[in-house]
Amino acid sequence: MNERVKYLQRFEPFNLLPLEVLEGVAEQLQEIRYPKDKVIYQQEVSKLKGVDIIVKGEYESFFYDSVQTKRLVEHHQPGFCFGGVSVLLNRRLSLRTVIAKKGTLVYFLHRKDFRALCKAYEDFFLYFTAEFGRRMQNEEFVHFFKQPPAFEESYLAADQLYSRKIESVEYRPIAHCTEDTPIYEVARQMAVNKVSCLFITDATGNINGYVTDITLRDKVIAQQRNSADPVSTVTDNPIMSIDVEAYVYEAILMMFSTKTRYLLVKRNEEYVGFLSRNKLLSEQAQSPLVFIQSVRSAVSEEELKRKWDSVPHFVNQLLERGVNAQIANQVVTTIADTIAQKVIQGVMDEMGPAPARFVFMVLGSEGRKEQTFKTDQDNAIIYEDKANEHREEARAYFLEFATRISDRLNTAGFAYCTGGFMAKNPKWTHSLSHWKRNYLSWIAESLPETVINFSTFFDCRFVFGDATIMDDLKQFLNKELQKPVDKLFHNMAVNALQYEPPLTFFNSIRTFTKGHREVFDIKKAMTPIVDLVRVYALKHRVFEVNTGERMKALRKLDVFTETAYHELYQSYYFLMSMRLKKQATQILNDKTAPDNYIDISSLTKIERVTLKEIFKVISNFQSKIKIDFTNSLL
Repeated sequence: MNERVKYLQRFEPFNLLPLEVLEGVAEQLQEIRYPKDKVIYQQEVSKLKGVDIIVKGEYESFFYDSVQTKRLVEHHQPGFCFGGVSVLLNRRLSLRTVIAKKGTLVYFLHRKDFRALCKAYEDFFLYFTAEFGRRMQNEEFVHFFKQPPAFEESYLAADQLYSRKIESVEYRPIAHCTEDTPIYEVARQMAVNKVSCLFITDATGNINGYVTDITLRDKVIAQQRNSADPVSTVTDNPIMSIDVEAYVYEAILMMFSTKTRYLLVKRNEEYVGFLSRNKLLSEQAQSPLVFIQSVRSAVSEEELKRKWDSVPHFVNQLLERGVNAQIANQVVTTIADTIAQKVIQGVMDEMGPAPARFVFMVLGSEGRKEQTFKTDQDNAIIYEDKANEHREEARAYFLEFATRISDRLNTAGFAYCTGGFMAKNPKWTHSLSHWKRNYLSWIAESLPETVINFSTFFDCRFVFGDATIMDDLKQFLNKELQKPVDKLFHNMAVNALQYEPPLTFFNSIRTFTKGHREVFDIKKAMTPIVDLVRVYALKHRVFEVNTGERMKALRKLDVFTETAYHELYQSYYFLMSMRLKKQATQILNDKTAPDNYIDISSLTKIERVTLKEIFKVISNFQSKIKIDFTNSLL
């Protein structure tokens, strides 16, 4: 018996084949040697001509994510048969990237001979399908195997409609009453449960109908019916239901075909909740306004988190269509504000009315409406001054109020601020008079720490409460900034000059090594623009919060020339678009936490040239701010 046959008999699945078949296989094998670290196959690029049986050495296989990080690394030893799943189930495309290690020898079997074996011997074929089945139990493997070539196409079609099941949609708990319940009590229960549909049960507890807002309008109010009548006199029918394993598109088609607006959801023949047609349609909608409306209709912190988790999909879709990054920022901001408002209102409903007028404000990038996907909480509370006998009562309420809000925002996906810039920090929840003293001390001291505080809290924006408190604070600041505050402007300008554009003397992009990548920090590259625009906004008492809006206002005041304005505006939002796309890719395609590091090797030649020009623009503006605020070019 020749050596090849003896070798094949030692390993699955070739040991499942008869001896005479193995002898025939052995004659078809080709010996191939690979040097160490030779890239043999590239995932979803290389077409396999057959399968490799490792004889000596080792294969290393893995997936590359978008930043060329190896994922799901495996090492295959002698006896392993590589390529069977790709040939049979992936159109011959290699599932993974493969590198030979240690100087590797393999027996190569052509795909036509391999397929012939699979066709003739079921156990041999099932070995490879079973291997694939085991791999598909791994969520990370499934993600990379199914990663679509055109994300937006997948998002709009298969992922969001044709492959999504009812169980993935947030359905409401069933609110119900008996058929002898008075109509006015039904209306009261609908209000208490905050639902537009109440289901009606018979004497045995079975659901036999339902009542909606429209039912009450058309059958009770319009007909001047006695609201003390039993609800059975106005109940609508029939009851429609769908299983949790059904697809979303099936539910929508059922609703349109039956003209029903509500579906009961079943699991194992038991009703577990219900869905409205508006809910399903808003889940599928591509319009930012409709998506935001679906956020407003969320009923739990878990649902709010799912909504926030879906924002990268949504924003990436907008960017792929060429939507300006400023608009994308506004969408992110509006959704974040909506979630915050839902959380704040929920806490207020629990704690009761506030003992004083107040405003909940957001700060920093959120305050500037420039949130990205790598974000944390930056917020504070200002409440009106109360008489001495109520001062402690108000403070105790708002500190507890702030703690609950911060905790729930954290649950919804907005992480606690590591720097402590949160309303739950007693330092940042205070009366209006206390806040005014804060600003006065920051302006007077103008130390590095106080300059940072002033910058953060100048980028503040109303989210919830009484907006007049915020107006009062801005009027106060406007008055103070008209006084001589050159020291403040000087130190803010120095702060704006801390980060230099990553451009070397020889006009190349300066990078540093992170892992195995050469990267630059795009957030730090953008920071000088934010900082220098803020200094000019303060100097000219421009109270717009958004960097782009500040630029426009400064242009109208002729602080910036038309050319300078366009250069700075376009530079900032080019960087913002790049940053958002990078983070969306990490979240959606790599399933990793987003960061601000741009791999220089991932950029096109055009992007590199554009970045160099942008960094020159920033450098020129930094020279201008040195002259205007520090009286120096050094």
